[in-house]
Amino acid sequence: MGDSSSSSASYIHMVQHLIEKCLIFHMTKEECMEALSKHANIKPVITSTVWNELEKENKEFFEAYVESKSKDKRMSEEETNEMIQKMISDSSKASSND
Repeated sequence: MGDSSSSSASYIHMVQHLIEKCLIFHMTKEECMEALSKHANIKPVITSTVWNELEKENKEFFEAYVESKSKDKRMSEEETNEMIQKMISDSSKASSND
């Protein structure tokens, strides 16, 4: 990482943003790690770390989320891919406006 702390901060912010999208689409942590690795080229360990931080900051939300997940049906691979593609294109549009 070195001394480019602002770029790593914005990178973490982007990962957080993508994780939030995964949550909107009711993906599990594992699905999110896999999807971001595959489509956004983000290492699963990074997704996992950021997810854990979010989880610490938003305990009640995640408890409710996991609870609702267990009742929910999983998305198909195809649906997941479509969601991710949309997320990625949305977030790249958004970040170019900064």
